[in-house]
Amino acid sequence: MAPHTHGAGLFQRVTGSRQQARSRRSVISDIPAFIRENTRVLAASHVPELQLYLADDAVSLWQLTEEQLGELGLPPPFWAFAWAGGQALARYVLDNPETVRGARVLDVASGSGLVAIAAMKAGAASALAIDIDRFAAHAALMNAALNGVEVETNDEDPIGKPAQADVILVGDLFYDRDLAPRVLAWLIEMQAAGKRVLIGDPGRTYLPRDKLVQIAAYDIPVTRALEDAEVKRAAVWRLG
Repeated sequence: MAPHTHGAGLFQRVTGSRQQARSRRSVISDIPAFIRENTRVLAASHVPELQLYLADDAVSLWQLTEEQLGELGLPPPFWAFAWAGGQALARYVLDNPETVRGARVLDVASGSGLVAIAAMKAGAASALAIDIDRFAAHAALMNAALNGVEVETNDEDPIGKPAQADVILVGDLFYDRDLAPRVLAWLIEMQAAGKRVLIGDPGRTYLPRDKLVQIAAYDIPVTRALEDAEVKRAAVWRLG
């Protein structure tokens, strides 16, 4: 179904503590229903063989979650969009299945779960979609079911912890000044521990280009309401 307009859907603006309490319970219990009611099943623009629950009206969903769910301390709906870096990684994995075949894959900051799903389609032994937003966990499971694969989910922050994986895939995570160095240090540590690390990114502000080697690049149609162009050049990188 198409996204609801501002003020509609499962979560209408409420006043009073009793209504707020009911809304909190709805957030916890009705996440799949919220996702279905505010997205449509669409193909990812550069990975058309995969279907996802995506927002086709970015502004309406973003405002809905920011203004209403934001009151409950929930993050923006990154899970409702197929971001350029994730699409680049998914495309690369599908076109180069030997990258993940038979491997345990970790999709970090997974959002919609697109990259984990692509890994399973490419023959990974398992894929863990990890994102601190519990909405993303539900979205990943729902999207995996759409595509006939199974993924695992986790909402714990993996940064700084040992990864129980052979391959670590990271899409669109170098957008924040404080987060980027933490992510990079952890990825360097994981590669030193024998993990294969690949990064998908369209040139976000804090991407550490001097530490990376580009291995592929794609021109990916994106949502103009959320990006600064209609097409983003996104690359896949490995640590240098």
